[in-house]
Amino acid sequence: MGTVITLRRYPVKSMLGEDLTSVAVTGRGLRGDRVAAVLDGEGAVGSAKHPRKWGPLLGCRGGLTGGGTVTVELPDGTRLPAGDPGLDVRLSRLLGRPVVLSDTPPEEGGTLERAVPEYEGGVPDALRGTAAVDATGVAVTSGRVAPGTFLDFGTVHLVTTSALARLRSAHPAGDFDPRRFRPNLVVDTPGEPGFPEDAWIGARLRIGEALFRAVLPTPRCVVPTLGHDELPADPGIMRAVAREHRIPVLDLGRLSCVGVYLEVLEPGTVRVGDRCETVRPE
Repeated sequence: MGTVITLRRYPVKSMLGEDLTSVAVTGRGLRGDRVAAVLDGEGAVGSAKHPRKWGPLLGCRGGLTGGGTVTVELPDGTRLPAGDPGLDVRLSRLLGRPVVLSDTPPEEGGTLERAVPEYEGGVPDALRGTAAVDATGVAVTSGRVAPGTFLDFGTVHLVTTSALARLRSAHPAGDFDPRRFRPNLVVDTPGEPGFPEDAWIGARLRIGEALFRAVLPTPRCVVPTLGHDELPADPGIMRAVAREHRIPVLDLGRLSCVGVYLEVLEPGTVRVGDRCETVRPE
């Protein structure tokens, strides 16, 4: 089916991540992935899905030391470890309100805010009507992160090069760098047309030593349209997705999707260069 060409984890939710050549996969996903998040005093978990409130987090980069300490590189290049008293001060100044970096998810799942996009399929139709304008002047919907984690839903997120190529052909002026979609794994699928991952839903995938099940297409929010590193903001990115790949997701209607969420069935190490293959049920 394909070959892993990129492994990436995001130690701090909604910050830039770090590329790896190999990583241990546990039942929770890639070791060190989204083990910390920025929280505010109202119980919201920092997510660039609400760019006006949390977008500056994409100017920071989360990292993990060999000893397992989370670090944050701020926009000016300063790198501070979690627990440094100056880090929360700097993050609060960046976001314009008091916030803290935490490695302890809220007990019942913190609030996750999503700006409602203009393009079709960016939010379930049933939720669009419930959106409310918040103090930033943006219409948002609210949900919660998965209990006990800082994950939105899926444990591991995979994107294929075929999907990106299809979207690039629909919007040639856009830069469909996979970093826009914040995947954990990018799988090269040469010769596969369109969106091959759609056919994987429900299938078991062997990737390196780990075994996964593809559980759900990945609905996309506004984040791929935002600037990432040197990648400029581009609203056309998600307009192209909305035109080319709105598909049914559970009972939520037809949503604009890129990639697939995986659950871990068997832990193991995954390396760049490992094959991704479907596995027949025993």
